[in-house]
Amino acid sequence: MGVKKMGLMLAFLGFLFFDGLLLCSAYNVHHYSFILKETNFTRLCTTKSMFTVNQQWPGPTIHIRKGDRAFINVHNNGDYGVTIHWHGVKQPRNPWSDGPENITQCPIKPGKNFTYEVIFSTEEGTLWWHAHSDWSRATIHGAIVILPALGTTYPFPKPYAEQVLILAEWFNGDVKELIDNATETGGDPTPSDAYAINGQPGFPNNCSNDTSFRLSVQPGKMYLLRLVNAVMNEEMFFGIAKHNITVVAQDASYIKPITTSYIMITPGQTMDILLTANQAASYYYIAATPFFDSGAPFDSSNTSAILQYTGTYTPPISPPYPTLPNVTDKDAADNFTTRIRSLASREHPVDVPQKITKQIIITVSVNQILCANASCGGPDGNRLAASLNNISFSTPSIDFLQAYYRNLSGVFDRDFPNKPPYVFNFTGDVANSTLYPSVGTKAKLIKYGEAVEIVFQGTNIGNAENHPMHLHGFSFYLVGTGYGNFDNVTSPKTFNLKDPPEVNTIGVPKNGWAVIRFVADNPGVWFMHCHLERHASWGMDTVLIVENGPTKQTSIRPPPANLPTCS
Repeated sequence: MGVKKMGLMLAFLGFLFFDGLLLCSAYNVHHYSFILKETNFTRLCTTKSMFTVNQQWPGPTIHIRKGDRAFINVHNNGDYGVTIHWHGVKQPRNPWSDGPENITQCPIKPGKNFTYEVIFSTEEGTLWWHAHSDWSRATIHGAIVILPALGTTYPFPKPYAEQVLILAEWFNGDVKELIDNATETGGDPTPSDAYAINGQPGFPNNCSNDTSFRLSVQPGKMYLLRLVNAVMNEEMFFGIAKHNITVVAQDASYIKPITTSYIMITPGQTMDILLTANQAASYYYIAATPFFDSGAPFDSSNTSAILQYTGTYTPPISPPYPTLPNVTDKDAADNFTTRIRSLASREHPVDVPQKITKQIIITVSVNQILCANASCGGPDGNRLAASLNNISFSTPSIDFLQAYYRNLSGVFDRDFPNKPPYVFNFTGDVANSTLYPSVGTKAKLIKYGEAVEIVFQGTNIGNAENHPMHLHGFSFYLVGTGYGNFDNVTSPKTFNLKDPPEVNTIGVPKNGWAVIRFVADNPGVWFMHCHLERHASWGMDTVLIVENGPTKQTSIRPPPANLPTCS
């Protein structure tokens, strides 16, 4: 069943309030219907049933323009509850439709439906949507294409055509059974069996050569590739044989163009890439390989698609394959990511907070929880865990947002610390005393309008690695990164406060730090977590609550009438 889209281009004249000013704003309303159900798919000569949207993997693409609004009716015809998150969409004053399970809503039960109101504001470019319940996002995800507002255009030459490319993972087994088993035993989840580009593993994977995704291009034309990393647990290198590519946007925000032979993209991130078909007419492999800087288990395979020029020629027996960095090549990853700068033009300005009123320092760690009689499946018979500020997050049985909005007691604590409870050589020879976190359901309250700086400090506890941290409800500026321990005196001297990238997901370097800044101008309950799914499952999460401002227009909207129940 294809996506049902109704009522496109219904023009609404709305009134938006910004800092007390009444502005008139026209936007279009779009309607989509998502039917969630089990569907059979065959990859790697293995057939299995997968939980998908509209029987598609990846799912349907949402098409809107900057500032539009979409109503997506999600019908759950599956066997268990699920929610959907609109990754990177800020949802002004509307956390009710943000989606993380038991954070802003309880799951949509089997046989039930819920309509999300997705409010787009300043985003322009490529984002994505995905399930936010357990590991369901492995099979429930799709792209969001946000075109420039009417009367405006791209800050680069108009491409001849556009193509969404989604990187994902294929598991031969049932993904829910896989994570349920890992949760029960406390061990590491089984890695995936292949990566995929637009649902196809491609060469060199088993039974995949004839089904590779193919991108047809005309010689001399320029194309806009909208790349989404929906991979569960690995960062990825990406490139196209014999072709340079130019990255022009990240996380639906324009950047200064970067021409390169490869990129590195973390789970959760999106990039807009220009490709010019300027080589001899032939076939060329498009490929993605993992970047993994940890000793943990991971999928070491590659995935590919084929760039296929139009015209008359003899196809090569063996198309050229791109030369991508080695799986552990940290320098190659850094050489790309450190080049990213906001476009910072008159049409696309930046507004980086210069004077900070709230600083939060957060350690990011992989931990263990002791098990009686060493009975669990992790190291030394312990349970694998993860933490922020040495607190491993425990998800409540009802959602944070309703508890906060209705002032219900006993659901969560409001004392997530502003700094690590223990100070030690975070990236050095750590002691075992920091290996075992406390377990809690805590939130950090932030006053409306605060200029916030968050310092993410990686640690050498457990299996240290790069952590892609994602904050719901905001785009933020990545003002600095570095290796070793963050120093409040010397590290800020390296910050970029002129044109830092404005993003929603950032990589905290292995045994290093990353600093973000934003203004807390979106009241609501917002999840913050690592986008490596196994780390999020282990507790590398917390909740930021931005309190209401002084007016109705700076306060959380009332809840919708049909919120899923928590019973």
